Amino acid sequence: MSFEEKGIWLYLVMAIVLPIVYVLWILGQTASVPIVEIDYQVPLLLSIGAAIGLSILGMIAIGIASPDDAGKADQRDKDINRLGEYVGGLVLAFGMIAPFGLAMVEMPQFWIANAMYAVFIVAAICGATVKLVLYRRGF
Repeated sequence: MSFEEKGIWLYLVMAIVLPIVYVLWILGQTASVPIVEIDYQVPLLLSIGAAIGLSILGMIAIGIASPDDAGKADQRDKDINRLGEYVGGLVLAFGMIAPFGLAMVEMPQFWIANAMYAVFIVAAICGATVKLVLYRRGF
């Protein structure tokens, strides 16, 4: 498994686990506070920041564990990355129609922000999944 593929696996895990933690935190608040009144901003930003920070630390750990492979990407890696990012970008572009629609009908900011976050997560998962399929099935 190449360094790039290991990084994609790490990215995929972060894109799944941290949003689940965020949603569980939000759902835990609903027992005592109406959902649209939950202070979601700090936990949302912490979830995004944790994903970035943990991904960086994970890539450093992967690089330390296999220093010979660290930072080496061939043309195949670049092509796979390009196609995966393209698919993720398409999902993001079309997915943003939903938060845009929520904003147009003047829904509370809670729903708009969380819809945007959900679209970003779905786009990340789709892009990473495409990349991993291409690595496993060939490109």
